[in-house]
Amino acid sequence: MATNITFHPGSVTKEERDGLLKQKGVTIWLTGLSASGKSTIACALEQHLLHLHKFTYRLDGDNIRFGLNKDLGFDEKSRNENIRRIGEGKVAKLFSDASAITITAFISPYRQDRDVARELHAKATIPFIEVFVDAPLSVVEERDPKGLYKKARAGEIKEFTGISAPYEAPEKPEIHIRTDETSVVDAVRKITDYLVTNGYLS
Repeated sequence: MATNITFHPGSVTKEERDGLLKQKGVTIWLTGLSASGKSTIACALEQHLLHLHKFTYRLDGDNIRFGLNKDLGFDEKSRNENIRRIGEGKVAKLFSDASAITITAFISPYRQDRDVARELHAKATIPFIEVFVDAPLSVVEERDPKGLYKKARAGEIKEFTGISAPYEAPEKPEIHIRTDETSVVDAVRKITDYLVTNGYLS
């Protein structure tokens, strides 16, 4: 890190911003295998919250790789850096610090990376809600909307999560959604109910 820089604090407090927007910033971190339903739920949740007139923004794993993280591959080191830039690299944290309800949809396969993101949010007193978007491997392989599992099984994609690279499921997520048993509407309702019950939505 450069040493000739100085952090310049603003004149608007977090409490003032929260009060004016009538909401608290929070990061909703959706994690799960490819084709588990993360992006589908994230899009529906974003739309639902916006219709409730809540300041909401969605960060999607694939979309981020078209811009900020376009220089990264899918080996373990690159995956770690991908999550570091989103969590530690302040992208999600910045939005949530601005009182946004920030929805992230990333495979984020390594438990340690998600824990680091959680700890950094905690240090900044920003709530971090881990949502395990869970579907059995057999189900996501059957869905396979992008044909990625088929390519991974054929050896055309190396280090593919769930096939040739590990996915470490959350041990104690705030919310656990089985998408082979739960509709998108019910998934959105479950997350929204959690936000209301815990005082993030009024």
